[in-house]
Parts: sequence; structure tokens; C-alpha cells
Amino acid sequence: MIASTFASSIKTLQIMISLKNTTYKGTLLLASLIFMAMFSSCSEVNNNTTDKQKNMAPIEYKNPETLFDPTPFAFAHSTSISGNGKYVFISGQSGGEDLHHHLSADFRKQVQFALKNLETVLKEHDLKADDVLKITVLIVDHDQEKLKIWTEEMHKVWKNNKFPASTLIPVPKLALDDMMIEVDAVAFKPL
Repeated sequence: MIASTFASSIKTLQIMISLKNTTYKGTLLLASLIFMAMFSSCSEVNNNTTDKQKNMAPIEYKNPETLFDPTPFAFAHSTSISGNGKYVFISGQSGGEDLHHHLSADFRKQVQFALKNLETVLKEHDLKADDVLKITVLIVDHDQEKLKIWTEEMHKVWKNNKFPASTLIPVPKLALDDMMIEVDAVAFKPL
């Protein structure tokens, strides 16, 4: 916005300079005043943005009393946030280890690495697990034992029990033959 305002002001100034010499001084003065007014209003906009950042609302976790308490199962019924910021959409992270994407035959190990990989991507955006608003979990051949393992590992990452909203989807297969879990996420980064 500042760059386009600046370019527009320069163009106007160039047109005014091309006018006759007698009107040049008055026009230059007028253009200078307009130019200063534009920049002072731009700085006010930036100051207002800074004030809004200070008033950023924290993430709200809503678990209606008329529904079951999801906390023991490591999720919230809903999360929301308002204020200036950006959403970060994270692709599905598998339980693959290292750069070679080794997949353990142990489900718990894959869950741990899927969450670790999620945290690695979050860190690239200067975010942490507590900034995640929503996750989607895909589990191959889902059963109650796998749900128990998933829940235990979630509690290790979200130690404050402020879990993101979550959807768990049982699937018959994922992208690679040995993948047992995939987790994607939506996070929010205040500006």
C-alpha cells in the first residue's frame, strides 16, 4: 500500500512540476503537503496494527457442558482465535524417521515420529504444538489399542491439556505400504 501510494504521489508530483514556473512553487508546496499527509496516515495504520497485536485474543477452547468431556481423549470439541495473524496449513506428517523416512513396524514409534515431524514443521514457522487449532489423524486398521496409544502420545505433546480440535479417520491404507498413521494440522501464527 505504501509503495503504490508513494508511486502515485511521485507521478502526481512529476505532472505538477511540468506545469508553468509560476504555479510550480505553489504546486510543489501542495504536493509536499499531500505527500506528508499520506505518509503520516500510513504510519498511523502501522501503529494501529501494533496496537491490535497487543490485543490478540488467546486461543479459545470450547467443550460444551452438554457434550462429553473430550480432554481425556486428547482433543477439544472446538478451538477459535481472533486477531491479526496467519493460518499455517501443514500437510499430513507420517511416522517416518530421518531423511530416509524409515517407517518402524511399531505403531507407537510411528505415532511419536508423526508428532515429532509435526512439531518440526511448526518450528519452521516459529510455532509450537499449542498453536495448533485443528488436526486430522488417519490411522490404518484403527482399533481401541491404537486409539489408546494415540491418546497417550497426544498427552505427552500437549501437556497443558489444551488440545486442538481433532478428527480421527480410520483408513484401510495410506500413501506408503508401511505407513500406519498420518497427521495434518492447521495452526495460527499471530503477526
